Amino acid sequence: MRKRRITLAKVAAAFGYAFLYLPLVIVVVYSFNDSRLNAEWVGFTLNWYRTLFADDDMLVAARNSLVIGLCASAVSTVLGTMAGFAMHRWKTRVLPILVLTPIAIPEILVGVSLLIFFVLLNFTLGLVSVAIAHIAFCIGFVAIVVRARMAGMDESLTEAARDCGATPWQAFRYVTLPLIMPGVIAGALMAFTLSIDDFVITFFTAGAGTVTLPLQIYSMIKIAVTPEVNAVSTLLMLLTLLLIVIASRLSPSLLRSQESTP
Repeated sequence: MRKRRITLAKVAAAFGYAFLYLPLVIVVVYSFNDSRLNAEWVGFTLNWYRTLFADDDMLVAARNSLVIGLCASAVSTVLGTMAGFAMHRWKTRVLPILVLTPIAIPEILVGVSLLIFFVLLNFTLGLVSVAIAHIAFCIGFVAIVVRARMAGMDESLTEAARDCGATPWQAFRYVTLPLIMPGVIAGALMAFTLSIDDFVITFFTAGAGTVTLPLQIYSMIKIAVTPEVNAVSTLLMLLTLLLIVIASRLSPSLLRSQESTP
């Protein structure tokens, strides 16, 4: 009976992983299809990648996504690190609610509320408004990672620095910050990934003429899913996976530090 349950669990897991990853494999494979239609496989080609890198609209969208992603990740990392430090140091009920609410509520609600906020301020929608929206959305994710890193940190090291005459800023800069740096970097990579992949919030906060990669891909698939769309999706997928791998290489230190804490 136990072996039967294990077999059923493995079969269910196999179907689950196939449902999640098989469409991604199909997108990657058909990005090399030598046909404008994705109905059937014709042959192998790299022409769609050449077409992609010669597409000025796609290059502009990629540049906008990179600029917004870098700005959003940089600012949200600083603010998220401060928020995570504050949530760990001061145990209040209000602060976690304020920081983590943008994560809990649906993205469409965040996008609509930010759009209304910008309209009330008479703020011109564009790259700046999208970057501000992404910063507000990513702060909570960075704060969670930093807070988890600080939960596994040995507080006696900071106290020892203070006993040796260090100011609170010096103790944070020379002791706390190096110890939580893996969490800070992982949070920054997560913020960049969320920003460059975001569609819903960007759709509401981007003005006319402001295009990012997700918006450009959406405008292309409304006509037809060509292999060029598969090519840009493949590159975006590879970038996202690379950042996830880097973040996962850094985040295990969170678990190791928690396991070593008595």
